[in-house]
Amino acid sequence: MIELEKVQATTNLARMVIDWQEKPLDVVRETSPLEVDHLSAWYGKSKAIRDVSMKMDGNRVTAIIGPSGCGKSTLIRCLNRMHEVIPGARIEGKIMLDGENILDVDAVRLRRRVGMVFQKPNPFPTMSISDNVSAGLRLNRMFGGKSYNEQVEKSLRQAALWDEVKDKLNEPATNLSGGQQQRLCIARALAVEPEVLLMDEPCSALDPIATLKIEELMRELVNHYTIVIVTHNMQQAARVSDATAVMMLANDEHVGEMIEHGPTREIFTNPKDRRTEDYITGRFG
Repeated sequence: MIELEKVQATTNLARMVIDWQEKPLDVVRETSPLEVDHLSAWYGKSKAIRDVSMKMDGNRVTAIIGPSGCGKSTLIRCLNRMHEVIPGARIEGKIMLDGENILDVDAVRLRRRVGMVFQKPNPFPTMSISDNVSAGLRLNRMFGGKSYNEQVEKSLRQAALWDEVKDKLNEPATNLSGGQQQRLCIARALAVEPEVLLMDEPCSALDPIATLKIEELMRELVNHYTIVIVTHNMQQAARVSDATAVMMLANDEHVGEMIEHGPTREIFTNPKDRRTEDYITGRFG
């Protein structure tokens, strides 16, 4: 019975992968790949991830999956150096974007190129909807006058939120629903025109309808951005991603490692590591 359920689960996930990946991509804006080379990260003396290497192709969604505590969020936070904000945290290795090691550039300038959306919607509570979107523009002194307002509208349209908020741009962002707030945070990240969009479990606090909207949005945004998403939802990874990376805790110590990385279709239908198969079919994790 267990083997039958495992086969059925794998078949269902594979069908989701095929349904999504057979849709052609109308690439409008070519984006650079993001490459991690022998990356390790620490919190003080405690190592969180060890020797991670992978490439995240441009104009593709890469999903990072694995059980809780295996370093998924640490890895994605390293990709725009948010990890460094934590006292005592440090990184070793390389993270290459467009041929440049991002660990050697100014962190503020980097975060304009590599935007991030967090697990819980975090609009600025004292700002209006419009001011939330334009916060990054003001910080980076981008645009101005008419083009300033046009960029706010463009970002809200990209986040599939414009039609819902166009008549209440000056109202507090906290008046929006949870799903709308998350799309607002996506619009805020897109306003500064990054090359890469990182999303750390962006749907974990949302209901199924709001989750579907975010997933549909990701498949549209990938035409213009390189997207990396952390998710605990296997069905979501199968639906939205082109490539999947699997992380696990090492057997010998409490440190996260990447055990395999490849096209989502292959990861979900023919994984190389038995631990991957056990995890995506729900046998552990």
